[in-house]
Amino acid sequence: MRPSSPPPWFQNNAIKTSKYNLLSFLPLNLFEQFRRLANAYFLFLLILQVIPQVSSLPWYTTAVPLVFVLSITAVKDATDDIRRHNSDNQVNNRMVDVLIDGELRSEKWMNVQVGDIIKLQNNQFVTADLLLLSSSEPLNLVYVETAELDGETNLKVKQASTVTGEMGDAIDVLAKFNGEVQCEPPNNYLDKFRGNLSVNGQTYGLDNDKILLRGCTLRNTEWCFGLVVFGGPDTKLMQNSGKTVFKRTSVDHLMNIIVLCIFGLLASLCAIMTIGNYIWEEREGNVFTPFLPREPGTDLSLSVFLSFWSYVIVLNTLVPISLYVSVEFIRLGNSFFINWDRKMYYPKNNTPAQARTTTLNEELGQIKYVFSDKTGTLTQNIMTFNKVLHQWEGLTGSC
Repeated sequence: MRPSSPPPWFQNNAIKTSKYNLLSFLPLNLFEQFRRLANAYFLFLLILQVIPQVSSLPWYTTAVPLVFVLSITAVKDATDDIRRHNSDNQVNNRMVDVLIDGELRSEKWMNVQVGDIIKLQNNQFVTADLLLLSSSEPLNLVYVETAELDGETNLKVKQASTVTGEMGDAIDVLAKFNGEVQCEPPNNYLDKFRGNLSVNGQTYGLDNDKILLRGCTLRNTEWCFGLVVFGGPDTKLMQNSGKTVFKRTSVDHLMNIIVLCIFGLLASLCAIMTIGNYIWEEREGNVFTPFLPREPGTDLSLSVFLSFWSYVIVLNTLVPISLYVSVEFIRLGNSFFINWDRKMYYPKNNTPAQARTTTLNEELGQIKYVFSDKTGTLTQNIMTFNKVLHQWEGLTGSC
């Protein structure tokens, strides 16, 4: 009998790969954007410009470009995250047959609970991490493709325990199944599983050969039944995914280094001009004091200190805030070119290329090392040495 609500320590089967929601988008996105040195610098500059003793330019001369840059990046990030939300909704709303109250009912993936018995058909994705109970094949074997997990397209064989395989596809027997699974806590080891199944006072060992992992695809098997062991974030697929983080490319790191160098140049220029201002104020400035009196309580040292920050405001154009806008537009344009590329279209499955994020596309092709192993399926376990390139000198031979 399916419980009305699962125990609170079990996760539901809904997944979430998006980074934001309506409440968290603005604070989180602003926090991520101000991690860029140029954005943080212009925010600091805006604060300086609202101080009357320091400001030499209107505050909106900095506020308008900064808001424009932040808005462009926020719109782009929101568009990417909306795509993630749509992808999550598409997965969470897939349908699967679940055994409820003695009959099979079609349920959404996100409504599947730990302890449910579900039925999978041939070529269907595995809904959650399942304990295989029975199948249509002899000896209760099933064949699964794990390309979504480890990239391997060759089929792997799983086999149900004898004690559960006897139930077959008898719905009334499966509905009365009463067993207890004790296993390790959720982890990201795809090739390991340890646990025990207790049925009618007997205990049977469980290993990875009896587990179907979420993300696998059932192949060459008419049907199979499985017991949900882990759901949603607890599945091994999601445990390997990790938390969605804000990724930075090598171009971002390079721009931060360039901006740091510009900061150094800006500070040097402001320091030189401040020293010159101090020398002039000490030698000639007193002559003009009757005509241009200082603020009350402002002596020479404080006046020179304030002039340093005034020079920072005047020379703020040294830091290229427009560079970030240009980079964001280039990334957006590149993502469209990737989507439109006919050479990356796969007509057999009617699958075009799809840029899932616009923040990482310049990383394509930025490869320093290639590690590869030979695959016997492709090479027939025969490999002939052809050529190796070492420090631009080619060596040929055979072995």
